[in-house]
Amino acid sequence: MKVLKAALALSMAAAVLTGCGGSSSSDSNVFRVAKMGDIMTLDSTQAYDTTSLECIHMMNEGLMGVGKDGKMVKMLAKSYKTSKDKKTWTFTLKDGLKWTDSKGKTTPLKASDFVFSWRKGLKGEYNYIISDDGAGIKNATKIIDKGTKATTKDYNSLGVSAPDDKTLVVKLERPCPYFLDIMTYPVFYPQCESFVKKAGKNYANDVDHLITCGAFQAKSWTKSNTISFVKNKNYFDAKNVKLDGVTYSLGQDAKTASASFASGKIDFAPINSSLVDKYKNTKNYRVDKMGFVYYLNFNFTRKVMANKNIRAALSYAINRDDFCKSILKDGSVKADGIVGKEMCYDPVSGKDFRDQNGNFTYYDMKKAQKYLDKGLKQLGKKSVTIQLLYSTNENPCSQIAQYLQNSFSKLKGLKIDMKATVRQGRIDLQAKKDFDMTILNWGPDYTDPTTYLNIGLSTNSNNRGFYKNKKYDAVLHKAANTLDEEARWKLLLKAEKMFNEDYVDVPIYQMSQSSIMNPKWHNLIYKNAMGASYTYTYMYKK
Repeated sequence: MKVLKAALALSMAAAVLTGCGGSSSSDSNVFRVAKMGDIMTLDSTQAYDTTSLECIHMMNEGLMGVGKDGKMVKMLAKSYKTSKDKKTWTFTLKDGLKWTDSKGKTTPLKASDFVFSWRKGLKGEYNYIISDDGAGIKNATKIIDKGTKATTKDYNSLGVSAPDDKTLVVKLERPCPYFLDIMTYPVFYPQCESFVKKAGKNYANDVDHLITCGAFQAKSWTKSNTISFVKNKNYFDAKNVKLDGVTYSLGQDAKTASASFASGKIDFAPINSSLVDKYKNTKNYRVDKMGFVYYLNFNFTRKVMANKNIRAALSYAINRDDFCKSILKDGSVKADGIVGKEMCYDPVSGKDFRDQNGNFTYYDMKKAQKYLDKGLKQLGKKSVTIQLLYSTNENPCSQIAQYLQNSFSKLKGLKIDMKATVRQGRIDLQAKKDFDMTILNWGPDYTDPTTYLNIGLSTNSNNRGFYKNKKYDAVLHKAANTLDEEARWKLLLKAEKMFNEDYVDVPIYQMSQSSIMNPKWHNLIYKNAMGASYTYTYMYKK
């Protein structure tokens, strides 16, 4: 995830729940969810945080999406075909697709709505996913690189067109093996061109300026408090939507969310280590294995951090297994490399990329000290002070930072200066290159290793440590232009080895989300790298 995917509001700070909770005498067919996070925007071309993306996913669909069994299926697309060189994709839309506004008025959904949205997305937070670092749509990178100098003619040159209302043609710069996967992502959803233009700056700011083509439509929205959705009767698959609606309680603190679940007012809420032991053996407990990898990000413009031995020392000093088992206790596991486990699979053998490439992260304090001593000698110093930047409102970064400080303090010749800030403060300091190292996480946007590996490209906007390696760039660029699947896969294995062995970023752990859920509800689908995290469309109660 490009701009850092917001951390799923993972933490529910320590609170003790009374009873098992999750029960209610209500016969309501509305699924009620507690969210620590707030909605940043409901504009699909601008959204980057998980809460916003989930809400957008409820109201909209893409060409491809998540089916009732959790597998990728055609959504707004009725059919598709690709050219022999795999650089042109032609989609035919389903019959009778409609947009529905807050008043119930409908508007035909046209192929041109995709064209409008994708062009608009070139100016959004996730524009990289349209460019050569993502889907590789023709001319996307050129348009993005022009920035504010891009003209209407430039935007019209984007490789997407609608020859008629039901046909969408997409032209790529090069074949994209994960093209259908990436089509599930919200930035590739359509937007009703006539509605958005009429709404102007008010678009997506309130319920009356939202329009849906998905399973649900927004009924009410009190910002930073609650948002509720009701079933969209005009949804193309409405007959298979059993829910009457979904309600999000936004910005919930631990005490409020805990009490709400215990009293039956909330059906689903994330928890952290403070509550795992209480719930892990109950019928309310749920764990979703996620693709998010947390890692240390280094500022390569700083001489100390540019020293490979210093970075290696920091990596060897982290006891990742202990952190996951003793601190998090939520099912999260040690990260063996920057590419997540159970995320990407060899197209020929079907083997997990992570298993194929092996482990690159080890805990060994003797080696850590050895590398630090070697690095200090190269720098001509007896000791160094390294600042660890972290944000207190990106949970569980404070826990990670404290653990890392304790780990690194065991190394002789190293002092850690802790700098706490908030998320925006971290982003601003990184943009100004005013940091030594910080804690980031990366969530996959599609099921291919490049969704992780691209953050090391010198030209990638999410290369927040300013790492530059022409050889690494060359391997990934070669992979991007290799048609043979097996040969491409070998190049990606090579690229990840280069990434990890050069300590571009130091992986810490791969996240799992522990939650408590009312067991009366079924078929809440969680999917890594397939649009938004959770899909509520096929839920039912019994």
